[in-house]
Amino acid sequence: MLKILLKKQLSEIFRSYFYDAKKNKARSRLATCAYMVFFVVLMVGVLGGLFTYLSLSICRPLAEAGMGWLYFALMGLLAIFLGVFGSVFNTYSSLYLAKDNDLLLSMPVPVNAVMLSRLLGVYLMGLMYSGVVILPAVIVYLVTVSAGAGAIAGAILLPILISLFVLTLSCALGWVVAKISLKLKNKSFITVLISLLFLGGYYFFYFKAQTLLSQLIANAAVYGAKIRGTAYPIYLFGMSGLGDPVGLIAVAIVVLALFALMWALISRSFLKIATSSGKTARKEYRETRTRRHGVSRALLGREMAHFTSSANYMLNCGLGILFLFIGGVALLWKAGDFLPVLETLFSDDPEAVPVLLCAAVCAMCSMNDMTAPSVSLEGKTLWLAQSMPVTPWQVLQAKLRLQWLLSSVPTLFCAVCAGCLVSASPLERALTILLPVCFALFTALLGLTLGLKMPNLTWTSEITPIKQSACVVVTLLAGFLYAGALAVVYFLVGYRLNLSLYLGLFALLTLAASAALYFWIKTRGSRRFATL
Repeated sequence: MLKILLKKQLSEIFRSYFYDAKKNKARSRLATCAYMVFFVVLMVGVLGGLFTYLSLSICRPLAEAGMGWLYFALMGLLAIFLGVFGSVFNTYSSLYLAKDNDLLLSMPVPVNAVMLSRLLGVYLMGLMYSGVVILPAVIVYLVTVSAGAGAIAGAILLPILISLFVLTLSCALGWVVAKISLKLKNKSFITVLISLLFLGGYYFFYFKAQTLLSQLIANAAVYGAKIRGTAYPIYLFGMSGLGDPVGLIAVAIVVLALFALMWALISRSFLKIATSSGKTARKEYRETRTRRHGVSRALLGREMAHFTSSANYMLNCGLGILFLFIGGVALLWKAGDFLPVLETLFSDDPEAVPVLLCAAVCAMCSMNDMTAPSVSLEGKTLWLAQSMPVTPWQVLQAKLRLQWLLSSVPTLFCAVCAGCLVSASPLERALTILLPVCFALFTALLGLTLGLKMPNLTWTSEITPIKQSACVVVTLLAGFLYAGALAVVYFLVGYRLNLSLYLGLFALLTLAASAALYFWIKTRGSRRFATL
């Protein structure tokens, strides 16, 4: 029974490797093998190679400084972090709030067997993510420093203890996430916020990693003394990797005690959480007056509600909104650092600086492509938009207005920040601001045009039209090519023209292309939408 349940858990985790949701059928054996090979290459080759390189960079210097325990403490903590992050949401979705809880619990299957199979699934996921860090670390230490009996004992026991601790933390944090999710009304913004925080943290540590490693190696003795004095458990944790008996026994006692406590708590609360359906608020009906809105506002509200209710839609099609605001603030905050550098690089052609800033704003604006998947996202409910007492053009106009409202304001903000900083005439500043705004209109029209020409209405998951549709890819590429062409054409021939004339011509061409797309959408595009 346990073997069957565990197989089911692993099949659910790797379901996308065996089943094509887009085509609603099983993948071929060749496709499944290709996906598995790609996954192994990604985990072992890319991630494993990354942490192997990190281990090689710090292992010998710290060992030679007598800080081998600090090496294992750092790599062990990193393994715990990656293991918990990689498995906590799997814990939330598979251990506590799985969709088949009611089905399994209605069968003659012991609750403990269901719980144990799901714990094993979480354990294997945590072991995979933590192992990709700690296994290269212990191998590098055995090969480059020492392969004595103590080191071998630490190399065997430390990964096991880390994997058990990762399981314990994942279960605890997964329980917290499950509890919170039952009380949340709008989970989309929480998902977007967590994703953005992780993205920001990732890039922060990525750009700071080399500096932090250099400081760590140069001041290993100082940091080691501080950790040993104020965080002695971390010191014992690091010593366990060296095979120190005291460290291994202490860490094992703590990890096993926490695991036993976690098992006892889950055994008592698993059934309650697994059968929870969330908090249902009691509402008392009160008669209120509802304001009547026009057709345009009602349709725009419908599009806005769809956008804000989908974390995938916001993250993949509206990330440029955040980047434009951050870019504008960064321009004002760091102008004294990078503007002199640009002016020095282009001292022979100072007009190139406004062009480059304008191209950068357009590149960030091109990341907003809400209109591209908007037609496909109607999916099987397209008949609702077609059967409403409104014209097809009014429906399409609402999709355009959504992107225009969400994209034009941040684009204008970033463009104004760029225009205020460049050394140019008032007309040149105005064109530097106007051109990105014209481009924001062009991208909205282009995305909707391509969405009407290449719709996908047979998807089974909304991530398909949002991330995997041809119209989205073409819209993004066209936006980046436009931004690149703005800079490249200037350096090829545009520098011979006056800056105002060059930016003005680009703005006119952009507006002309926008007018042509607008006319097509209003006429042929509307008729096409009505017959989809």
